Amino acid sequence: MRWLMLALLPLPALADTLVATRTIRALDILTDADVMQVSGGKGFDDPLQVVGMEARVAIYANRPIRPEDIGPPALIERNQIVTLRFSTGPLHILTEGRALARAGVGETVRVMNLSSRSTVTGRVSSDGTVITSPQP
Repeated sequence: MRWLMLALLPLPALADTLVATRTIRALDILTDADVMQVSGGKGFDDPLQVVGMEARVAIYANRPIRPEDIGPPALIERNQIVTLRFSTGPLHILTEGRALARAGVGETVRVMNLSSRSTVTGRVSSDGTVITSPQP
């Protein structure tokens, strides 16, 4: 009877997953040639999800590519001068700041305002501007 009960338990389905075809260094941008599909494992299953993304860590050959291993390519480099934009209602302020870290589109980054020397946090827009919001 126990045999029968064990045979009826659901098993996880093994789907295709993407693995690296070569060792990919951190900060490299992934291309079609860098990935291949294999059966089984966990991670991404569609090459379109990873091609064009930036490796955040070293990804070794024949290892699955995990979501935490990649991210959007950096648009802003550390110490780069960026435009800070603050908007609330009819008020719009533009000023310059120095990025304190690397960041890609949609990511948050700390920036030192060059006028006030204060540090603010904002989200990177597609044109490289860092958008800050009012503090509660």
